[in-house]
Amino acid sequence: MNSEFAVRSMRPGELELVLEWARQEGWNPGLDDSLAFLEADPSGFFVGSIGEVPVGSISVVKYGESFAFLGLYIVHPDFRGKGYGKAIWEAGIASAGDRTIGLDGVAAQQDNYRKAGFEPASSTIRYGGVATSLPVSTLVAQPVLDSRLEGLQRYDSAIFPQPRDAFLAAWCTGRKGRRSAVVRKSGKIRGYGTIRRCYEGYKIGPLFANDADSAAALLAELIPEAKGAAIFIDIPAENHEAVALAEGLGLQPVFETTRMYRGPAPAIPLKHVFGVTTLELG
Repeated sequence: MNSEFAVRSMRPGELELVLEWARQEGWNPGLDDSLAFLEADPSGFFVGSIGEVPVGSISVVKYGESFAFLGLYIVHPDFRGKGYGKAIWEAGIASAGDRTIGLDGVAAQQDNYRKAGFEPASSTIRYGGVATSLPVSTLVAQPVLDSRLEGLQRYDSAIFPQPRDAFLAAWCTGRKGRRSAVVRKSGKIRGYGTIRRCYEGYKIGPLFANDADSAAALLAELIPEAKGAAIFIDIPAENHEAVALAEGLGLQPVFETTRMYRGPAPAIPLKHVFGVTTLELG
């Protein structure tokens, strides 16, 4: 390992570089993910660098005092096999303290994650393709208004393991290529979701809803943002209603990961998770 190598917090602009690495790996991040990612936990992003040159990365975003999520673990191809990845991994894990850490692992890496103390909890299947129709619902979703985020944040915290208000304020803000929607019944929120433009097509996530009818209303509001481009949704395999909705849109399984935890697994009501927020931040 180079004697000038060190692991440090990311500097301005380096997260954009790492997201470009992620694109080159085929992970297909959103075009403007960095703003919201940093809002989730500005201290949660690290690079390993030789002098001033970043050679690898990891994110361990901390949500409150008991939960963190690991992602963006990448070593640039030019620097693999030299021990940098191990050092970056260890620094990232250490930054979480005694929090439970979650990650979404591909099949090829799951044995390595197990050796690091991660245990599988559930499978996530990415469904993708061009939607052949819009789902039908008895409800109608509406665009999210920036001035009414408080109720949405409260709803989210009943599903996601910890509150993430600053992240959601950035994630759900209307920007070009991004739309968020909320569905209500009798004045009460029954679900919300976001679609965002990615390097390839669009991703929908989160898609949290009380039931399939509410999720269908959200999809009917969000999908037109894609304007006929491919859409992708990461769905917990055990949410059969979510799988049926995706198949009804004409989407097909294209990728699979396993949600794994190091430490006590949080109680997430997967029946309400019709689409995971992101594989990088949970």
